[in-house]
Amino acid sequence: MQNYGQPKPDNRQNNVERLHDMIENTDNKLHEAEISMEFATPEERKMIEEKNEHRRQSIEAMKEEMKDEMAARKNREI
Repeated sequence: MQNYGQPKPDNRQNNVERLHDMIENTDNKLHEAEISMEFATPEERKMIEEKNEHRRQSIEAMKEEMKDEMAARKNREI
């Protein structure tokens, strides 16, 4: 019998690794988009530049979250 009304317990054990993978994936997409700008129209370039700016902001936010998770992991080990 499943508990549909119960949320899953918070498992933070792999958050640092998960965030690291997300940062790498986003960074790869950013670089691929920059390469594709060489063949893009001016309108497409503008859209790519805007999206890449959002990607840069996301990467910074994920790096900050990763630092927080690393600190939380260290505190749980003590």
